[in-house]
Amino acid sequence: MPQRLAELPKVVGAKQTLKAIQNGRIELVYLARDADERVTAPIREACEQQGVNIVEAESMTELGKACSIEVGAAVAGVLKTGTS
Repeated sequence: MPQRLAELPKVVGAKQTLKAIQNGRIELVYLARDADERVTAPIREACEQQGVNIVEAESMTELGKACSIEVGAAVAGVLKTGTS
């Protein structure tokens, strides 16, 4: 998990990330291993369709911290340059 994720332009959360993937705005997606499959499955499918790479984070807590938020995060997407 990159410590610099907090500094990158990103979206956090399943709905926002899925929307950004579908709009072709996402470069890379982080999925928490302990997140609910009902949340991550549509994201995983959209990534496969759009050719977006997935990196698995150890936990929602770790991903939330990497995104500089106070709560856990199931999903985060790094935005392509110039699409923030």
